[in-house]
Amino acid sequence: MTRVLIEEYAVAGRDDGPYAITAGPDGALWFTLVHSGGIGRLVPGGEPTRHRLDPDCGPTIIVPGPDGALWFTQYRAHRIGRISLDGAVEEFTPPTPGCGPFGIAAGPDGALWFTETAADRIGRITPDGRITEFPLPVGGAFPSAITAGADGGMWFTLNQANMIGRIGTDGAVALHPLPTEAAAPVGITAGHDGALWFVEIAAGQIGRITPDGRITEFPLPDRAARPHAITTDGNGAAWFTEWGANRVGRITADGAIEVHDLPTPACEPHGIALGPDGALWTALETGALARIAPVRTTPDNA
Repeated sequence: MTRVLIEEYAVAGRDDGPYAITAGPDGALWFTLVHSGGIGRLVPGGEPTRHRLDPDCGPTIIVPGPDGALWFTQYRAHRIGRISLDGAVEEFTPPTPGCGPFGIAAGPDGALWFTETAADRIGRITPDGRITEFPLPVGGAFPSAITAGADGGMWFTLNQANMIGRIGTDGAVALHPLPTEAAAPVGITAGHDGALWFVEIAAGQIGRITPDGRITEFPLPDRAARPHAITTDGNGAAWFTEWGANRVGRITADGAIEVHDLPTPACEPHGIALGPDGALWTALETGALARIAPVRTTPDNA
């Protein structure tokens, strides 16, 4: 098993709710505060800062945009937000009212693509704020996380429809049902192997889907762990959070899984991302960020 060093850094109060996290172009970690309505920033080794939003807007996923800013969804306010590196915030409202935007990711076309959980649509927003929406061919699907695939498409999870979807930059949609019923996929990321890796929160499994739609599922050691988010490291493996089990896990391209306990009980790990320092970082809803770094060992005869 890979030995890791896990350190936790308080960045907010217990009621603020650090939720998603990403590495910005400025060498800092940026994270959402879903309960109190804010965007946080932390340079590893420094002190956290906070940019306040409408306290009821529910900022969820945050990602770097093609324009050098950070873009995020406001789930409860039904808006898309943009925050520049100096903290200036702009907000954009999709055409469909009450759409519940959640996932967001930069696409290969210079725009950002986002999911509308309550409207069964995928949205696209250009850096200057122009929004287009694409209806999905299924209702009550709750489209959740979204990511860019190596094949030039945007891949997303359909949490309630139990499917993985793909939308091309031309708006064409393909849907792939999961083998396990009621698996409830959430997080998704592009793997180094050209496939997409995703988590099944209700089934306690990690899934892999190839660009042609072939799906493989890998059961976790603890099927009740409630995996939530997933990302890739710099060595070809994927890392995920176990929200219900207080752990982070790692899965290799051949499906080997290992898990690691977080130091603080019931800390509720949500988003996870590769940080600017080469370590994995996860947002803990109880008010901290955790840094997970492999420990280099030296042979006894070295």
